[in-house]
Amino acid sequence: MTTQIFLASTLYGTATLAAALDSDRFGPADRRMLLVCNNAATPETTPALDELPGFEQLRERFDDVVSWNETIAPFHPGGWSPRLDDVPLWERHLRLLWNLGDDDVELVVESIQVNPALGFCQIFTGAPVTVYADGLMSYGPTRNKIDPLVGTRVDRVLHLDLVPGLKPVLLTEFGVEAEIVPTDAFVKVLAELSDIAEELPETGDEPALLLGQYLSALDILTAEEEETLHVRMLRGAVALGHTRVVFKPHPSAPAGWSRALEREAERLGAELTVLDTPVLAEVLYQRMRPALVVGCFSTALLTASALYGLPVARTGTGTLLERLTPYENSNRIPVTIVDALLPDLDDRAAVTGQRPGMAVDALTELVRAVSFAMQPKIHPGLRPAAERYLATRLDPHTRRYFKRRRLTSLALPGGVPAQLAFIRRNATVRRVARRARSLGRAAGR
Repeated sequence: MTTQIFLASTLYGTATLAAALDSDRFGPADRRMLLVCNNAATPETTPALDELPGFEQLRERFDDVVSWNETIAPFHPGGWSPRLDDVPLWERHLRLLWNLGDDDVELVVESIQVNPALGFCQIFTGAPVTVYADGLMSYGPTRNKIDPLVGTRVDRVLHLDLVPGLKPVLLTEFGVEAEIVPTDAFVKVLAELSDIAEELPETGDEPALLLGQYLSALDILTAEEEETLHVRMLRGAVALGHTRVVFKPHPSAPAGWSRALEREAERLGAELTVLDTPVLAEVLYQRMRPALVVGCFSTALLTASALYGLPVARTGTGTLLERLTPYENSNRIPVTIVDALLPDLDDRAAVTGQRPGMAVDALTELVRAVSFAMQPKIHPGLRPAAERYLATRLDPHTRRYFKRRRLTSLALPGGVPAQLAFIRRNATVRRVARRARSLGRAAGR
């Protein structure tokens, strides 16, 4: 007997799994179980995946639905993993609890580099693992160094073709190949969800759609800065001639943010609709056919462009490229891709003409260079590609994707000025620098 266990935390991710199942991306199984995980900071006050509108349309692909939160209560899924000595005990417990018996188990997880996926994979020590990715982070490097006992069991990375021609870097340190979930299968699954949104307000024909992300919760922006970012989206859309605007806030964002938008819309003479219903942006694309989709670096910008052929514009990415800390912040690749590919909201000609940004070949080189700068120890094989890119492509525009201090610390082109490059190669200078640092630390004590 074979049981496939699918770990999911979002409706979007579950739709990705449904599309993969519909297109036969998984082998036959005697039982398919969906393990639902609520990763919200306070799961007790946030609806779980299986309580959201549209879940029932996806539910039929699975034989059972089980809650991971209930299984490990009172621990939080993002902060718990089994102790090494307890792993055999946990596997025995789960096999009894879920009636797995002696079944061969196959695991399908997202974000394997962190809990809950990492801890879950550690419990079933011999099970093969498929990683699926529903966003832009898969195009970047693995966030943390993964235990080889887990990483070597991953057989593939399933992902949506959000940037045609661009291949994920995720888990390539283990030689894992990427496999695309067919776009038509995914769009077909999303079409099933569009029928459940009858309660959506009437917005008129082809409004501009603004996407909120709640970046202040990630400590990337302050609450005031994010509120200002939303106002900039509104002003930019109105400046392009859109008088009907729909704002889709992040489900966890404060209600007060929409009031600031409402005041600004009234001042600009625009008709603003704020959506209170938790619904996927892709459902709105089908129901509203927006004339323009505006956001910061949301994955939904790429689904609008690549999957639905809708006009898109981005704003605020320049600030985020400066603000993201540390440099290896896993949001850096999504921000880089959106900034490099999509037109800036303030560039009327680019937005109107939907002029593409970088060609995919140039974007591939950029992503590989940034990936090495982010995780040089995990992906040392990317150093030659990074050196070539920085030696030939670094200019005032592409420099925004790199930090001079980072390039200097990795001895990459573009770090220290060319006339000072001899310093890091001079043994005497390095010895003096080490002595100075040592004396500085001694003085500090």
